Amino acid sequence: MAKAKNKTTKNSGSVEDYMAAIAAEDRQADIRKINAMMIDISGWEPRMWGPSIVGFGDYHYKYDSGREGDSFRLGFSSRAQSISIYIMPGYQDFSDELSRLGKHKIGKSCLYIKRLSDVDPDVLKKMLQKGLDLMAEKYPLEN
Repeated sequence: MAKAKNKTTKNSGSVEDYMAAIAAEDRQADIRKINAMMIDISGWEPRMWGPSIVGFGDYHYKYDSGREGDSFRLGFSSRAQSISIYIMPGYQDFSDELSRLGKHKIGKSCLYIKRLSDVDPDVLKKMLQKGLDLMAEKYPLEN
């Protein structure tokens, strides 16, 4: 049986076009601020992953099951109900930061916020940096 291919792959889509297409002005402004924050923290230029995720950096993973692929180290997406912020090691080691962040929901590797003004931007920046640091320990950056 053939292995399923990852749907979320890096592509040549325009991050600027993606952000400009967000109709709600306040959401677009928040997305642009998050994009600038991630550029500042990571030092990487954003790339589109799939049709709707803006990702920063990349790494190759291989699970014990044999499944492997490539993904981004840090990213975000504007979804219908919220802004999704992806920290790839997940949020299991972020209880202190999450308690100070502000209004949010979480999934395994996804933080959901309605708007940037609902959270403390300094705490969010620390979380983004911590996520990158944890990724660099597990998947060292290649030179």
